[in-house]
Amino acid sequence: MKTLFKFLPILFGFFVFTSCGDIEKKVEDKLNSITDKALKLDSIVNKELDKINSLDSLINLETEKVKVLDSLVNKSSSRVDSIVNGKIDKINKIFN
Repeated sequence: MKTLFKFLPILFGFFVFTSCGDIEKKVEDKLNSITDKALKLDSIVNKELDKINSLDSLINLETEKVKVLDSLVNKSSSRVDSIVNGKIDKINKIFN
């Protein structure tokens, strides 16, 4: 019985040490799993950000095209207004 009490702390210590080793391995596996998932999520987020940046670039390019077209329309409408006003002035001179 005395030998049992002598070996009981050693047996208990071995059990605790083995149990802690298993827990450490499980924690390490979980951390690796979380890290892998975080890296995959980061990759997905980066791809989506690249798509957003590409779309933003296209929007800016099209906005510049619209500005150029707007400028051309304004110039053309000014010319048309000038021509029409000139004709109206000539018609008014004829009738007056």
